[in-house]
Amino acid sequence: MSSLATFPTKWARKSGIAIHAVLSFIVFFFFDLIDAILCVVYEFADEILEGESRDCYCTAAPPTTGENETLFRRRNVFREMGFLGFARKFKLSRKNSQSKIHESANRWSDCGCQSCISWTKKEDGNLHVVVKDSIFQEDSVQEPSENVIFIHGFMGSSHFWTETAFEHIKKDRYRLFAVDLLGFGESPKPRDNLYTLRDHVDTIERSVINPYQIESFHVVAHSMGCLIALALAAKHSTVVKSVTIVAPPYFPSSLEGSVLTRIAGKRLWPPLAFGTAVMSWYEHIGRCVCFIVCKHHKIWEWLIKLCIGKREIPWKIKDITRHTHHSAWHSMHNVICGASKFSDEHLQTLTSASVKIHLIQGDLDNIVPSHCYVDMKSNFPAVEVDIVTGADHESVISVRRQEFAEKLESIWSSCRTGMDAKLGT
Repeated sequence: MSSLATFPTKWARKSGIAIHAVLSFIVFFFFDLIDAILCVVYEFADEILEGESRDCYCTAAPPTTGENETLFRRRNVFREMGFLGFARKFKLSRKNSQSKIHESANRWSDCGCQSCISWTKKEDGNLHVVVKDSIFQEDSVQEPSENVIFIHGFMGSSHFWTETAFEHIKKDRYRLFAVDLLGFGESPKPRDNLYTLRDHVDTIERSVINPYQIESFHVVAHSMGCLIALALAAKHSTVVKSVTIVAPPYFPSSLEGSVLTRIAGKRLWPPLAFGTAVMSWYEHIGRCVCFIVCKHHKIWEWLIKLCIGKREIPWKIKDITRHTHHSAWHSMHNVICGASKFSDEHLQTLTSASVKIHLIQGDLDNIVPSHCYVDMKSNFPAVEVDIVTGADHESVISVRRQEFAEKLESIWSSCRTGMDAKLGT
């Protein structure tokens, strides 16, 4: 009798899964067509407006090595059938006959307002860095005993830390550095950069570690920033004191298959998964979204101010538009997808050096699946895992600010004695 009672439920669940699979196939098949058409449209537009169109990942040959290999594994049925081949040949013949007109700081489809290109006025090309330190003065010989570097996640900025945890950390003991990663916030967004893991690590060293003469430090990171933090810490494993990673997208190097498929499967539901899939698989549709949202962010911000009746809009909304399609697209593929295979190597380096690694994640996180922290703990038992009940991908920090700050100080305090002995101080 019980089996008969559960039959309708099982049937409905299986039917729902089947319907979702069919609808997903139809929608993404349509997106394949749209993206193939936009490939030609954008190259024509680039040639007309900029004098030259750059190769996109629809036609460019994959490199033999490098972190950006996932960019060339995106299947599109229309490209594979040679769809729009005549238009592409005609486009390429026009491209070869035209000379390059100019190369400005931003592309025609990117925003050119003063705030978005303010980085071009910096001569050194370093990242935008926010420093919080209550006792450090230029004319004082006293310096804080410990430095902490904070790294934000995908489509974020230093606001993610300065507007949350910074106000609750006792700055009489720590000097806090929050960076805008290359391509985000107020940091440079060069159009000829591939935004690889190495690029992000190098710019943090050049913008924070070297100019501030940091000899030892803690590092705290969120989401995509965790992969950069692990690489930075592994490179400086002899002086890094602790690594705190919040919601890290960890995929063991032993797993088979494309990381992109596991991160951004082509699904219509939930909505966040759908948006991630569209922006990860479709280069030209993603550029359209950035053209509509990011290039015209001033208009959207004005409308939002009008609706909420405030002079300032929330920093989270501003951060969504503070990038170019080029920087966001490459950071997604070259860091989250392409560089995830190096996480095991970096974790091994850190654990061998006895560096304290602490992982924090909310149990309601719908962006980074729970198997990520389970797999990391399984492969590296030394990693300390703290699961926060009732918190999601961002609220684990943004909503529980005081609790999160106290946790950080507890982590830093617990490794202080051991690290001082390690450095011989």
